[in-house]
Amino acid sequence: MTRFEKQDLTDSEFRECDMTRTRLIGVVMRDAVIDGLVSNLMVNGVEVSSYVAAELDRRHPVRLLIRSSKSAELLEGFRQVRTAWSATLERLRQMPEGCEHRRVGGEWSTIETLRHLVFVHDCWFRRCCQGSTEPLTPFGVVPDYVLEYESGLDHEASPSLDEVVATREFQDAELDRWLSTVTLEELSAPAPIPEALGWPPYARGKSVLDCVHVVLKEEWEHLGFSERDLDQLGE
Repeated sequence: MTRFEKQDLTDSEFRECDMTRTRLIGVVMRDAVIDGLVSNLMVNGVEVSSYVAAELDRRHPVRLLIRSSKSAELLEGFRQVRTAWSATLERLRQMPEGCEHRRVGGEWSTIETLRHLVFVHDCWFRRCCQGSTEPLTPFGVVPDYVLEYESGLDHEASPSLDEVVATREFQDAELDRWLSTVTLEELSAPAPIPEALGWPPYARGKSVLDCVHVVLKEEWEHLGFSERDLDQLGE
């Protein structure tokens, strides 16, 4: 166990860290930001993650739709997120040229975020929901730890915004058609993941519905990240 005692961690940044069972005792925490998979978080004796989740659901009812087990609600949630993405991209196109490549606070740029969602669709939808063995889109963007599983990605790729958006539109239409016809039985079935090595290795044993939820959650979360960063770029 790593122990920090009487350390000044002001302005520290922890990125892609596993902080499970981390204990912060007697700390001073002002103007802090926590953004990630947070559950069972105790603050001064109160479990707060459920309050946070409930408030986010109140502010953004689409979150309830994209967590549903009903295909009609999943489809409606997906369409709402897609409409929001369209508005965000239109906003981006009205900003100075090159903003799509600008990073804020070390996060992915908007075009990198879109390329990551292309990868998410290839893996979590095509591979996990449809059992596809087709090659992934080469310009997909992933965190470094994924690279050992996906050697076919082109790290030198530099597609234009129009090229990425065109791929996204094709993928969106594909997912829309599938959600329009998928049955409850098909959603409940085990994910038909091919045997070949690839991302995500931990998806085996999950249901098709579990994998769809990942796709939609990624779409929603990264939309929020992009809107946050465009707000700062527009200041």
